[in-house]
Amino acid sequence: MKFGVVIFPGSNCEHDCYYVVESVIGQPVEFIWHQDTSVKGFDAVILPGGFAYGDYLRTGALAKFSPVMKAVGDFAKQGGLVFGICNGFQILAEAGLLPGALLRNIGLKYVCKFLHLRTETTDTPYTNILKKNQLLRIPVGHGDGNYFADPETLKRIEDNRQVVFRYATASGEITPEANPNGSLHNIAGIVNEQRNVLGMMPHPDRSSESLLGSADGKLIFESMVNALAGTNAG
Repeated sequence: MKFGVVIFPGSNCEHDCYYVVESVIGQPVEFIWHQDTSVKGFDAVILPGGFAYGDYLRTGALAKFSPVMKAVGDFAKQGGLVFGICNGFQILAEAGLLPGALLRNIGLKYVCKFLHLRTETTDTPYTNILKKNQLLRIPVGHGDGNYFADPETLKRIEDNRQVVFRYATASGEITPEANPNGSLHNIAGIVNEQRNVLGMMPHPDRSSESLLGSADGKLIFESMVNALAGTNAG
């Protein structure tokens, strides 16, 4: 299996993701430049955190026009694993690969700290080794992480169990106090209806080794390897 990490102008977590894949989970990985028009040969594509195009227009609004995004969209339609972290989540939402939008944090301030996430569903390629309601300690670092969707869309993703992670207390409760940005229903990460595209605001790449304060994020990457190994087994 082979992972690709897309670099946009303004990406700043591409090396974090690359390191996790290569050194922590021990899989082949290459960078993909935003002007590339193909992602052929990759089994999973990661859109890392950062400030693509400086967020000058709106987070992810310019990056969705990068040539690579058409290839990423086609890759996703064919069932390929696409994982957007923080700015990557914002790009996926802007590109229409995930429902909803990411707005300014309700407090209008940048939030950077460790939080707890409650695992809502385990039947995705990103959570298959986790248990339902399992808590992960993973940091956030964003100013535009307030997940919003219209009532109809929100009902659909809830009914389809597309919500993968919610912000929670250390005891697993879903409370307003646990929500760092005002996201509806405490949503921290969602998948598409086909469940092969994941977007999440917290940074599992920054919590992949105990040295970083938590190794919980590694479980998400290991789930991807597990899913791909099952796919390639046949």
